[in-house]
Amino acid sequence: MLIAGFPAGAWGTNCYLVAPAAGEECVIIDPGHQAAQGVEEAIAKHRLKPVAVVLTHGHIDHVASVVPVCGAHDVPAWIHPSDRYMMSDPEKALGRSIGMPLMGELTVGEPDDVRELADGARLDLAGLSFSVAHAPGHTKGSVTFRMPEAADVPQVFFSGDLLFAGSVGRTDLPGGDMAEMLDSLARVCLPLDDSTVVLSGHGPQTTIGQERATNPYLRQVAAGRQEHGAAEAPRRGM
Repeated sequence: MLIAGFPAGAWGTNCYLVAPAAGEECVIIDPGHQAAQGVEEAIAKHRLKPVAVVLTHGHIDHVASVVPVCGAHDVPAWIHPSDRYMMSDPEKALGRSIGMPLMGELTVGEPDDVRELADGARLDLAGLSFSVAHAPGHTKGSVTFRMPEAADVPQVFFSGDLLFAGSVGRTDLPGGDMAEMLDSLARVCLPLDDSTVVLSGHGPQTTIGQERATNPYLRQVAAGRQEHGAAEAPRRGM
């Protein structure tokens, strides 16, 4: 399996291209701010053919390049219905008033083909299988994507802004909710094997085992404590 990832734009959001191997079809995950050029470079380098864009949530740092990327390759974008409005109305998602400037070079809107994700769905794309889990907390429509373990390849978990190395997504923007975040961590992350590789929306790669042992939020829910504010580590994401 080939996973080509790079941090893009002002927020350093991780964009991933996933394919069975070089020279084959691929899925693009979270083409955010200023990601289009990096996407095209990865496509050329690995001789890939995009078939879909899938989005972990609707914040502008994860979706800003969806329109140009989908348009360039005539592919659909998949997003949870609770976050779909953010593609066309990013100011509302960030608690800004309509009309306030949001980095003037951004062109917001929906691509021509938008498809909606559901909890428990399985996406079979580019010869790959992605299990979708609805994981609200950072936003109401946050989801994660999990790829099953294969021969010599551990399970891969695209966590978006749910789980980071040492932290979790912030919950202070519209749609954020710390109680939902802790519930999502317990329901979505805790059942995963320690060997599961975590590729998050920001920051470095980690594993579920590493986070189970060291992440204060995951340790909190593993101990059965879901009271708001118990963990002290700063939260991340836009």
